[in-house]
Amino acid sequence: MRFIYAEYNMLHNCIDVTTFDGYVLRIDCGKAEEGLKTTPCSECALNALAIDTPLEYATLYLDSCMQAWVYAKDSLELW
Repeated sequence: MRFIYAEYNMLHNCIDVTTFDGYVLRIDCGKAEEGLKTTPCSECALNALAIDTPLEYATLYLDSCMQAWVYAKDSLELW
């Protein structure tokens, strides 16, 4: 079983994903969110996701599911 650890790096606005095998993956949040269609509410939710649960953010990005997640967040807004 391989363990993975992720943390938000506020100095570089990125997610640093580290495996206990010694590999490091850095995901630039600005580049990851560059082509997304977002609203102010979903941008705030993305920022909170990156800071609070960076491993989930990295998983969404690597699985190419981030836009679907944003659409789901926007559809839950109360009007």
